[in-house]
Amino acid sequence: GEVLDLACGSGRHARHFAGLGHKVLAVDRDPAALLEAAGEGVTTMAFDLEDPALAWPFEAGRFAAIVVTNYLHRPLFAQLAASLRQDGLLIYETFALGNEAFGKPSNPAFLLAHGELLALAAANGLRTIAYEDGLVERPKPAMVQRLCAAKDGFGWAGARLELQI
Repeated sequence: GEVLDLACGSGRHARHFAGLGHKVLAVDRDPAALLEAAGEGVTTMAFDLEDPALAWPFEAGRFAAIVVTNYLHRPLFAQLAASLRQDGLLIYETFALGNEAFGKPSNPAFLLAHGELLALAAANGLRTIAYEDGLVERPKPAMVQRLCAAKDGFGWAGARLELQI
C-alpha cells in the first residue's frame, strides 16, 4: 500500500520504500529537500505541517504505513493515527530528553519525555510492536525513541521483525 514519509527531508526513507515497490508520498516544507526526495515511485508534496492555518491534508485510512524520523510536532499524532488504514503501521523515530548532551535538538519542546512515544501511540489506538528509548551511537551519538506500532487490523499472526543495522 501507499506509504507516507512525513517531514521527509532528502527522502532517504521515501526512496527505500519506493525501492520495495510501495507508492510513496514524501512531504516536507522545504522545496529543495523535496527535489532530492523525488524519484521513481515517490510523489512529493510541499506542506508546512506546523502552520495552524492549514488543515491536515490527508483523509482517514489512506496510508498502509507512515514513517517519521527526526521530527516532532505532537499535535499531529492524532492525525497520523487516523490517516493509517485499519491494518496500517507507524514507524516513528525522533530525539528524546538527554539529547541536549550531544547537541541539537536540545530544546525540550523538541525532545520526547521518557515513554512519551509509547503513551502517544496508546492514546491514539495503536498497539506497540517494538519500542526503544535510549542512546544510539550511529549515525552520531544521540538520545532517541523508536516506535513501530500498528492499528488493530494489522496481520499480527504473520508479523515478522527483522533488525537491519
